[in-house]
Amino acid sequence: MAKVCVFLAEGFEEVEGLTVVDLLRRAGEEVLMVSIGTSLEVTGSHGIKVSADRLFEEADYSDADMLVLPGGMPGTLHLGEHKGLTELLIKFNEADKKIAAICAAPGVFGANGILKGRKATCYPGCEEKLKGAVLSEEAVVRDKNVTTSRGVGTAIAFALELISQLEGEVKAHQIKKSIVY
Repeated sequence: MAKVCVFLAEGFEEVEGLTVVDLLRRAGEEVLMVSIGTSLEVTGSHGIKVSADRLFEEADYSDADMLVLPGGMPGTLHLGEHKGLTELLIKFNEADKKIAAICAAPGVFGANGILKGRKATCYPGCEEKLKGAVLSEEAVVRDKNVTTSRGVGTAIAFALELISQLEGEVKAHQIKKSIVY
């Protein structure tokens, strides 16, 4: 079982965050929803309130296998402004540990030099934030330890790709079949 941290900021895109949490938990992963704010309650960009499992400062990342950023506005802006999170992402990337982002959130990777020379995708119109990336319009793109995706409509494909990376194609196919995707 892998440990995955999904970071929630005020204004995150609920479908992108919760689809990843749901499908990874169905696959048997330990998934922690981590609030980067001062409260465990985080309100998404469409007014849905979610109760995170931990505050950023209280979580242990030493045994985490993957970090995931959902998109949404202004959630993505808050993620990019959080110094502790950006330092953690850089540290994971330097150690070739898995990091993933969807929608506008790959821009956080771009702003921190993580995408230089790597293939990446994002929500249409956010491409300029993928500094140094080789741009793609594919639904989900994996380049080494970095996975990116385009938005709400690609959230299931994104989550299945993450399952494939953590548990293999067979498990990803089982989950895909179980949700009739």
